[in-house]
Amino acid sequence: MNLSESQARSLLAGARVARLATADEDGHPHLVPVTFAVDGDRVYIAIDHKPKTTTTGLKRLRNIQRNPSVSLLADHYEEDWTALWWVRADGWAGILTADTERLRPVSRLTAKYAQYERHPPGGPVIAIEVRNWTAWASSPRAADPDSGH
Repeated sequence: MNLSESQARSLLAGARVARLATADEDGHPHLVPVTFAVDGDRVYIAIDHKPKTTTTGLKRLRNIQRNPSVSLLADHYEEDWTALWWVRADGWAGILTADTERLRPVSRLTAKYAQYERHPPGGPVIAIEVRNWTAWASSPRAADPDSGH
């Protein structure tokens, strides 16, 4: 069953991980798992302190600078297929680097992920302005974010 924008937003907000899809200047896709926070029609993804080659040299950041069109996908799978759902948020991404721009997104991420309380993300924040919400659930129970899925 197709879901409304508000149902999609609610399911995505409760998800713990999603996949961020970007594309480079030649249209080659790049997909990475991300942690995120939803704030209305905005989604924030911080570059955190995991070991990486360089924080600013990440392919997802380079891709967004060249092509801001992105998709974010979260889903839930169980062997009980009546509990399946997925949400896709398509939009335009920008990169926030100024401390004043990063304050609210980092606060929302810290509230969602206890791991960030001791060591808040210090890198850039990807801000996605969602233009289109698409979601599906296999049943009304699956679409209920309070059902534990």
